[in-house]
Amino acid sequence: MTIPMLRRDALHLPAAHLGEESLLPVPDGLLEAPFELGDDLPVELQEGAQIGPPRSVHPYLLQDGYDRQRRPAELQALVLDNGILQATFLPGMGGRLWSLVDLTTGRDLVYANSCVQPANLALRNAWVAGGVEWNLGTKGHSVHTMAPLHAARVEGPDGAPRLRMWELDRIRRVVFQIDAWLPAGGRGLHVYVRVENPNDEAVPMYWWSNAAVEQRPDLRVLAPTRRAYATGYDGTIGEVPVPVAEDGDHTWPAASPRAADYFYALHGQQQPWVAGVQGSGHGLVIASTARLHGRKLFCWGNGPGGRHWQQWLSPDGGEYVELQAGLTSTQFEHVMMPGGASWDWVEVYGDVAADPDLAHSQDWDVAVAHVADRVAALAPPEQLTETLTAARALADQAPEQLLAAGSGWGALEREVRRKTGERWIAESSRPFPASTLGPEQHPWHQLLTEPGADPFTDADPAVPPASYVCGPPWAELLHQVPPGWLRDYHLGVLAHARGDLQSARDHLHTSRGQRPTAWAARAEARVAAEQGEPALAVDLLTEAVRLAPTQPHLLLEAMSAALAADRPELALTLFDAAPVASTRTGRVRLLEGTAALRTGDRARAEAVLASDLVIPDLREGERSLSDLWHDVYGDRPVPTHYDFRMA
Repeated sequence: MTIPMLRRDALHLPAAHLGEESLLPVPDGLLEAPFELGDDLPVELQEGAQIGPPRSVHPYLLQDGYDRQRRPAELQALVLDNGILQATFLPGMGGRLWSLVDLTTGRDLVYANSCVQPANLALRNAWVAGGVEWNLGTKGHSVHTMAPLHAARVEGPDGAPRLRMWELDRIRRVVFQIDAWLPAGGRGLHVYVRVENPNDEAVPMYWWSNAAVEQRPDLRVLAPTRRAYATGYDGTIGEVPVPVAEDGDHTWPAASPRAADYFYALHGQQQPWVAGVQGSGHGLVIASTARLHGRKLFCWGNGPGGRHWQQWLSPDGGEYVELQAGLTSTQFEHVMMPGGASWDWVEVYGDVAADPDLAHSQDWDVAVAHVADRVAALAPPEQLTETLTAARALADQAPEQLLAAGSGWGALEREVRRKTGERWIAESSRPFPASTLGPEQHPWHQLLTEPGADPFTDADPAVPPASYVCGPPWAELLHQVPPGWLRDYHLGVLAHARGDLQSARDHLHTSRGQRPTAWAARAEARVAAEQGEPALAVDLLTEAVRLAPTQPHLLLEAMSAALAADRPELALTLFDAAPVASTRTGRVRLLEGTAALRTGDRARAEAVLASDLVIPDLREGERSLSDLWHDVYGDRPVPTHYDFRMA
């Protein structure tokens, strides 16, 4: 029997450069669009949907600096191998499981994308299709999905090394931990997840593990249920039967006429599972202990928009569907996690190895019963319970070797809590080394640990601040610093993030009075827009562009605000006065075409569309390209490269 191993490796793939984060904060809104839940849905689902998402992703900044030019790249990889399975993780990309290869056949149980191409599907914008990602905190692809995690080696009592990854979530102020291992002789990847809330107060919690598997005509998705909650891109969700609903048998995702989510109702099962079974009988199953009871299928469907999205996310070829597992019945819910609580569970990923005739039987009950037997063979329920108990015993064991570094925010959080007397985690098993404190944390660490320090007074007003914080301790510390443009700017952003619009406006106005900066003008414009003053927002953003004419994000926001305020002439004036480097981007060109059409300059709008616009960060579900095409050309068919419509 092969001794399990954990090794460092490198993954060589063509990859688009992620680029720099936007340095403009977004304290005033999430990217995820709301859904309408029908009154006929269960009470517990309705109540869970009322547990609020955060106001925004602040203090995280958007990751929107990527392009679509893929170049050879080397990615840091951490590989588990037991001679039966080989699991490759990317600590620099949210700890994503990139591939899970059956070494006896060479078959990958997950969809391993042939390239790394970010697209705008996550809470911070950038997201990559493929593998298995870990989503925490609030609805959507996590703020961590394209960010590094801390990683280390832990010695298991069974001789199988464990890969531990962890990080602080700054929105919920909780710590999450992922321990992954391949048991000796085992056919399943085991993943232990622990989320710890060190706060005194309860926080809304969310977790969904998101696995991509190859979409094939013979792929059938099964789960032990007769009902699901289905969504569409019309903003609604309702209950549908399983396997056959209005659109046909949706357990065959390659035949789906549209993009949709199917949340399977599995609450109360000892061992929830979902499986994708190919015509050969092989395919991925996700089984878990009971806490992680949610299960979901997502498919892109056969519409032109869905097919285009598949090509957009996998430009070198390949199609996938997603099998997911979560804490709630649907992804529209949160569940309150008590202060001081620690929640954990075990997930198993492996080959269902089913009889294809039985798994693809027209009798749904026969198919489900057979696959349930195969799941039980892979991960016996009683054994999974024992595995959870053993994993808990190991969860606080100190790591043997650090393998990768995450952010420095966990180390700063520890120092904040020391100063305030707030509870914190035991770091012996999940250390946040002081060595990870970097330039983003430096001014805040200085403010926190050096009495009388003022890291803001001498700041260059032409340079946007590199990072942001949130929470009462920081406002109190900032008030101890002498007034200045940057101090009051940060106080304004903090107030805006907590929804105190008047205080935000007062601080930002004071900042601008001390020293006019593009950053404070832009921040005050966002407050004005939220208070229903679009004209003032346009004026402030125009001022911001004047103060920082080479900042493309400001041009984009100013043109968008001008169009929203029905001032297309101003949008074109801003475009025409901007440096060429700022006007080359596809999204700014799209605004140019929209503004031109609204001013009656149809020829200019046609020229924009004729230039074959490429918008790297086009948002999932966004119809702006096809809408402009229809506005210019009426019923003329939308070209494929402009058609991202999901409904």
